[in-house]
Amino acid sequence: MTDAVLKQEKGLYKVLDKGFVKLIDFMGGDQNAVDSARVSFGSVSKGEALDRKLIEYLLEHGHFSPFEHSVFQFHIKCPIFVARQWMRHRIASYNEVSARYTEVKEEFYVPASFRGQDKINRQGSVRSGGLDQAKMLAAYDKAIKASFDIYKELLEAGAAREMARMVLPVAQYTQFHWTINARSLLNFLELRLDSHAQFEIQQYAIAIQEIFAEKMPWTWEAYTKLHEKKTA
Repeated sequence: MTDAVLKQEKGLYKVLDKGFVKLIDFMGGDQNAVDSARVSFGSVSKGEALDRKLIEYLLEHGHFSPFEHSVFQFHIKCPIFVARQWMRHRIASYNEVSARYTEVKEEFYVPASFRGQDKINRQGSVRSGGLDQAKMLAAYDKAIKASFDIYKELLEAGAAREMARMVLPVAQYTQFHWTINARSLLNFLELRLDSHAQFEIQQYAIAIQEIFAEKMPWTWEAYTKLHEKKTA
């Protein structure tokens, strides 16, 4: 994860070569989680020190429902193959741009370099100095440009957008709105910040981690402390 370089501009985090993460709405926060927990006893805030201890207690003992009352809404731009991994996180709401309704732009993810296949983890990859990067990147570039040329050719010949799009690869960039509560977002971050997650989606998780830590610093600090304790 040290390869990630986050560039923030007006609340927008640039990710990969053409992608981004932007928080467009937020409701709740640390205090909201505390108040939602204390309502069970007809109680209220007992001051920052005790409220922070309560958040630690809730996370440590698996009392997650108070965190469901804090909600994030993001605008995401990422390659389709990243979006398909992303949407496996089903306890959330998604609305994605449709290539049936709009003509797509010539925007494809171009990796800085190719990774080799991990010999142990069948779904993973590793850095490899033995790859002919120039040859691979040239072949990749040729393929994605050819796919877009054919897409345009099909449209000009009268094909419907919903059919012309079929020639486009999963490197094509897509955009969607993603609304998710803090409990589910912590689950997303736990899985997608992990070293076994694909590098590209890790970069988005790093940006989202920054936003989460800014909006719910008590929760993020408690979560980080607990995670370090579990993995020690």
